[in-house]
Amino acid sequence: MVEKIAYRLSASVLLVAALAILAMLVMGLTRADAGASSALSKPVASETAAQESVVQNASLLEPMGAEPLEIAGKLPLSNTFVVKRILQIDEPFVHGYYKWDDEGVPAGELVVTVDLKAESISVFRAGYEIGAAVITFGDSEKPTPTGVFPITQKSKDHVSNIYGSPMPYMMRLTNDGVAIHASDVKWGWGTRGCIGVPLEFARLLFEQAELGDRVIVTDGKMMSVGDAIL
Repeated sequence: MVEKIAYRLSASVLLVAALAILAMLVMGLTRADAGASSALSKPVASETAAQESVVQNASLLEPMGAEPLEIAGKLPLSNTFVVKRILQIDEPFVHGYYKWDDEGVPAGELVVTVDLKAESISVFRAGYEIGAAVITFGDSEKPTPTGVFPITQKSKDHVSNIYGSPMPYMMRLTNDGVAIHASDVKWGWGTRGCIGVPLEFARLLFEQAELGDRVIVTDGKMMSVGDAIL
């Protein structure tokens, strides 16, 4: 009798133990499934966050040079904007000399070209050259940059906040201080990156130029009648 009771108790204990083990296995599988679901969801959340980060930082990659053109409302120059006239200059083209002749020239877009190699500046309106002058430009410590620059600021009586020197009829090209302005144009003289032109030439250009008008600075690019101004 005692043996039967002991047997029943042992069987009961074994059954309880088996049920407990089974319950533990079920709980373990449930937690494993939950953990797997959580692990699978993390890469998706991480990928979404990365995509959002790329979208938010995309504006940092936008070229800054495009903003002034957009503000000024200027459109890109087309291939149809060609040189229709080059000024006839019979006098020696020396430092301090300039020529300006816009009589009979129709209204139109103003484009300024600068050739550092030729040390010259030309002003075109509707494709007709109306002004030309010899320039001074950046020295070896701060050379004049090449490229296409919109005029972003005009100031008739500007004074440099870096060097304290007067810059009459200043027309700003870059945010770090490069501009076209009146200067003593003499052989062998240089600037800290700016394009210096004779005083009267600067006044005439200042009166006609508008914010957003393009200044094309090259180093050895000569143009003839029929060439496209790009």
